[in-house]
Amino acid sequence: MAGFKTHITFSSILGAGYGTAAYFLYDVPIPSCILAGGLCGVSGMLPDLDSGPGRPLHESMAFAAAVIPVMLIHHLQQMGLSHEMIIIIGAALYLLIRFGGAWLLQRFTVHRGMFHSIPAAAIFGEIGYLLASGDTNLRLYKAGAVVLGYMSHLFLDEIWSIEWAHGLHFKSSFGTALKIFGHGWWTNFSAYAKLSVLTLVLFLQPAWMQQYFQQSDNQTAVNSASASQTPKSAAHRIVWPWQ
Repeated sequence: MAGFKTHITFSSILGAGYGTAAYFLYDVPIPSCILAGGLCGVSGMLPDLDSGPGRPLHESMAFAAAVIPVMLIHHLQQMGLSHEMIIIIGAALYLLIRFGGAWLLQRFTVHRGMFHSIPAAAIFGEIGYLLASGDTNLRLYKAGAVVLGYMSHLFLDEIWSIEWAHGLHFKSSFGTALKIFGHGWWTNFSAYAKLSVLTLVLFLQPAWMQQYFQQSDNQTAVNSASASQTPKSAAHRIVWPWQ
């Protein structure tokens, strides 16, 4: 199979092309192009999160722990959270992803399992969409970068499973990356359950956010009405320190 450097180099080249093409062909803002290119490059490591302790797991967890809280800032600000609360949530997410996520992956994943599959690429693409900010097209563009980088890893693994010496020969690992189903009913059920839940959340998120903002606006209107009904004498009364 292809090594770490091969995967990250190939996905980074794809990311650079992905960002450049979007800028020149569709006038996508430069910051969005740079972010999408970076997401594509890093996503080339994601399928090897199931390989156990090693560089892919360490690098991916460190990057995810740093980037995911930052990507959530826009959503947390929209929810009206204070600056202090956003910092607390960001720090908690960093620790949870950096240490808790790595522990879970080492304990409950098997190398060349469902992390090396097309449904896994869709799962990470949907996570990327939910984390991304901007309008629908920009969010789809960033999610597409994650899927592209992820699929590049699977594609290279399949290419490296083919030997050309002394005729065409397929290694035993051929077909274990670009797959739809894995071994065992539980791994398949777990993967497709996650995909189904994320898909449902993706479609329901706009309605949830609209309902949240409507309730927030209603509460703001109630507070404003209560403030306007305060007697002027009380509102303008000066309270001295000795009173």
